[in-house]
Amino acid sequence: MQPPGQPVAQQSGPRWAAVDWKELPGWGSDDLLTAWPALLASCLRPAPGWAEFCARAALQAPADAMEATLFLMKHLRPWRLAADGGETTGLLTGYFEPQVAASRSRQGAFQWPLLALPADPALRRTPRRDMEADPRFAALALAYLDDPFALLQLQVQGSGRLVMHDADGGERISRVAFAGHNDQPFRSAVRPLLDRGEIRDATPPSLSDWARRNPARVREALAVNPRVVYFREEALADGSQGPRGAQGVPLMPGRSVAVDKAFIGLGTPLWLESTEPWSPGATPSPLRRLVLAQDTGGAIQGAVRADLFWGWGDEAAQRASRTRQPLRLWALLPLEGRPAAP
Repeated sequence: MQPPGQPVAQQSGPRWAAVDWKELPGWGSDDLLTAWPALLASCLRPAPGWAEFCARAALQAPADAMEATLFLMKHLRPWRLAADGGETTGLLTGYFEPQVAASRSRQGAFQWPLLALPADPALRRTPRRDMEADPRFAALALAYLDDPFALLQLQVQGSGRLVMHDADGGERISRVAFAGHNDQPFRSAVRPLLDRGEIRDATPPSLSDWARRNPARVREALAVNPRVVYFREEALADGSQGPRGAQGVPLMPGRSVAVDKAFIGLGTPLWLESTEPWSPGATPSPLRRLVLAQDTGGAIQGAVRADLFWGWGDEAAQRASRTRQPLRLWALLPLEGRPAAP
């Protein structure tokens, strides 16, 4: 793991510049008390260079946002991050944890298997279109979903919650987490449908409606994307906590981001400036807050790039699907730490 505050030096690396706190747009306006649990979670796995700061943070119980703000200003220093070439504006997207209906057995509408990671490396690399004909994959099914695009969404997001109903009417919820993929390239299965005008947007209702109207075409539509993500199932001990990100700590809605760890170390506190997710008829309002680099993602590449975790459920799904805004980032590093020279 690359230490927070010590980004990897690369040939086309980021450009770091130490700045004054007053250069951070909106600094002092965020309720840092709501971000404090995410900060302490990252400190449970401190990387080299962060032990002293984390020891001090663990002893703090800020009475209000101002006290939390002053603590960070006393022990950290902001660094503006720019991409190679000096560009300071990048891209913010959003992701979430889907919650889907599932069945342990293949029955009725529940025909779409959620697969565990194959032990055989050769089997693991099988492209999506060849899996249905291979009987070895049947033994790897953790559960079955009733919506093929919900399965695809789980694979894109990398984790999710399965809701299963018992015969007596009871409900059980478990979590599935990323366990690996089949080493095939990712291609959007949704983009061709959008380009042909077969769906008006990429929201779950539109995709599910298309699948209901075109059952004979679903498998071919999914096969456009040869990549398949494999999962492991975990007990959902606390439904108020998000899945564990790449740093190994639970993600916090609105405070955890996925980054490219070639540029930003996991656990790094970041000041984020963007706008709230777009909604029809609304004027975008500023989105300025402290976030923690606690996750990574295959599509998250570049120095000024982040994917904001919005949580779980329908509202989080809507916010994630609407998040695609310009982004500026500042890393908050220990006073004695310096980024590696690009």
